[in-house]
Amino acid sequence: GFIFQVTSFQGVAVRSLSTSSPHDHPEHGRLVYKGNLAKAVLGVKFFSYSTSIFNLFMMPYIMLKSGIGVESLLVQAAFYGLIGIFTFVTPITLHILTKGYVIRLYYKDEVDTYTAITYNAILAEKATVFHQKDVKIPDITKMFTTFYAKTKSMLVNPTLFPNPQDYNHLMGYDKSSYFKLEDLEEVKEADER
Repeated sequence: GFIFQVTSFQGVAVRSLSTSSPHDHPEHGRLVYKGNLAKAVLGVKFFSYSTSIFNLFMMPYIMLKSGIGVESLLVQAAFYGLIGIFTFVTPITLHILTKGYVIRLYYKDEVDTYTAITYNAILAEKATVFHQKDVKIPDITKMFTTFYAKTKSMLVNPTLFPNPQDYNHLMGYDKSSYFKLEDLEEVKEADER
């Protein structure tokens, strides 16, 4: 039957009448992963940006009413530094920490490509397309990186993949030189003969 779905892509609501699965995207392929912190990341970044904008608009009023302009240069520097930290450093730090958080990951079987949807600096969805061969696993476990797609760090939660084979293929575990249990049993049988 028909499925009526409302999806949001790049901040634009789109309504469609479709006979395909709600997990398929005509351009990107099959949905293989959906991050459970997408709304939280968006909410925290939006809150941080909105408080920064509020600070920028309130700064002239605060300076005028507080008389900070007539105090010593040291007091002015401390005041502007404190406001600057909350106005600029916090949103930049949040963006750096969350820019690689994958909110959705699509896979196209025919061409073996993935499309990772992340949030950019202005809170719009950004699509990054890469091949499985472009995936590099960091040598040392990093706090906000599960893998690199080309040179861009990506963060996914392996337990949120509905099909573990999709995660194994993404990371290259399905074609790696790791021994499988069956291979070990075959070697053991050959040694016994």
